[in-house]
Amino acid sequence: MTDMPVLRSLVTGTPPHRAGQTEIGEVAQAMFPRLAGRRNLLDVFGNAQIESRALACPLEWYQTPRTFGEKNAAFVQEARRLCAELGAQAIRQAGVQPQDISAVVVVNTTGISTPSLDAYLTEALGLSRQVARVPLWGLGCAGGAAGLARAADLVRGGHKAVLYVAVELCSLTLLTDDESASNWVGLALFADGAAAAVLTAPDLDAAPPRLALHSARSTLIPDSEDIMGWDVVDSGLKVRFSRDIPALVTEMMADNVAGALAQAGWTRDQVNFWAVHPGGVKVLEAYAGALQLPAQALAASWDVLRHNGNMSSVTVLFVLRQLLDQGVQGRGLLSAMGPGFSAEQVLIEAL
Repeated sequence: MTDMPVLRSLVTGTPPHRAGQTEIGEVAQAMFPRLAGRRNLLDVFGNAQIESRALACPLEWYQTPRTFGEKNAAFVQEARRLCAELGAQAIRQAGVQPQDISAVVVVNTTGISTPSLDAYLTEALGLSRQVARVPLWGLGCAGGAAGLARAADLVRGGHKAVLYVAVELCSLTLLTDDESASNWVGLALFADGAAAAVLTAPDLDAAPPRLALHSARSTLIPDSEDIMGWDVVDSGLKVRFSRDIPALVTEMMADNVAGALAQAGWTRDQVNFWAVHPGGVKVLEAYAGALQLPAQALAASWDVLRHNGNMSSVTVLFVLRQLLDQGVQGRGLLSAMGPGFSAEQVLIEAL
């Protein structure tokens, strides 16, 4: 373990606005009365098992049609604020100085910023002007796991301290002119949040490490790009969901996890905890079934879904923080799936 990248800090946060699921459901019915008339769709809000969610803007803001430009401007403003606030917290908690950070990785999929958010962070946090900047866009729900793995790769490649930030403002992708089932489901699930972490070499003089990162495995499923993603339309990012997602989890996850464990020389009975992206109720149920996990094994994922909804890439980092705060010990597996269609597995060890 002496040469493995370690995680020194992990902080999470959400925008200041919050709405209950019942309140959001009432707004959805007023905005889309035709869809609300379909019982199978109306039940989506209750079946989602979400109590409340954080939003980038007040709930009434979403009820007025907005252009892509207006929504993206709101994204840039709030994403910058969250990234800077959480990034500063992560650096402080890691026990390092801003100038110690030699690389910064930023993951997002729900808005566009050029210069990228990492350039803003470099200025806002006082990072070195020679910092290596790695913006990752388009990974969706898998991005939280993939970004963590890439940040660890940078440490393995010689960077002593890496700042990793993920930020998603999924609510801003709501389209008021889209009466598709996918848009409705997104309205029932999507939420906003961010997370920041500092990963370092193990020999750095810093705060005690919380986690060691052993290895990671990425899998891209052929001919699957239609399963999940965005279609760019005049009014913004139009969500694309397939009903096949839970079935894909059931079909591939056991073998995919087995391959990730074998690659690292681990066995299944050595895994003490599971940090799984809670994409939704059916996805979590599919994970539990495919991996034959007891109900308690995914308790943190269910809890994050209940209190935060689906924040795309950020969500699995909320799950990981909760597990670490609960004092999990030993080896664990962090897992997420996203557009591509892809699966990301990261093998970790709580210290």
